[in-house]
Amino acid sequence: MNVIELENISKSFKVYHDKTRTLKDKFLFKKRRGYELRQVLDGINFNIGKGESVGLIGRNGSGKSTLLKLMTKILFPTSGTLNVSGRVSSLLELGAGFQEDMSGLENVYANAAVFGLSKRETDKRLDSIIEFSELRDFIDSPVRTYSSGMYMRLAFSVAINVDADVLLIDEILAVGDAAFQAKCFNRLKNIKENGATIVIVSHSLSQIEKICQRTIWLEQGKIRMDGLPQTVHEQYESFMGVSDMDSEEKS
Repeated sequence: MNVIELENISKSFKVYHDKTRTLKDKFLFKKRRGYELRQVLDGINFNIGKGESVGLIGRNGSGKSTLLKLMTKILFPTSGTLNVSGRVSSLLELGAGFQEDMSGLENVYANAAVFGLSKRETDKRLDSIIEFSELRDFIDSPVRTYSSGMYMRLAFSVAINVDADVLLIDEILAVGDAAFQAKCFNRLKNIKENGATIVIVSHSLSQIEKICQRTIWLEQGKIRMDGLPQTVHEQYESFMGVSDMDSEEKS
């Protein structure tokens, strides 16, 4: 059974040549505001089954993060069809959606609501969220006083306690100390064993190999390779090595 299905997905953005700053400028000089379409994804096709863990890799600008945002419906495709079944929990940007003047506790409830939890459901999960984050002594402090690692702990703790069918993660596991990263990996393994579908964007191939049984390599908005992590990663590292050598020779 597939929980994520993508068919011929393409995504383009308008890149304006003249970036006017005010509404008046936009009205007076609207004819000057030319733009070009920049295609980020081009004809993406793949399915992800229930309980499958998939890593997305590729160079910066290859379309990995855009693809995750399409899955969460933060963005919508220019063309093609995309279906995601079940409750989705996502960690796309560190502390995204957090209000800096609100306490950690207040942000827990606000963030959980975004994922579709009622206050009663969040009440039941609150102790688990705080305990996993290891922030009990700081939970009533404004999050503006948090370090980046503390942001990550709280955001991750909320996301993994949503009991989501699909968990989407974008590079957030690169933040934090080694002990907490290990703790996160262990929890992800438990979530995976309980049948959730996980999609991870990461530049750390070793992280993906610890969690995922499949890797999709994106290059210039297209799928370059889809298969076992070790096989895909070997080809990717070889490709990047050749690209780096070519760049040095041209410089």
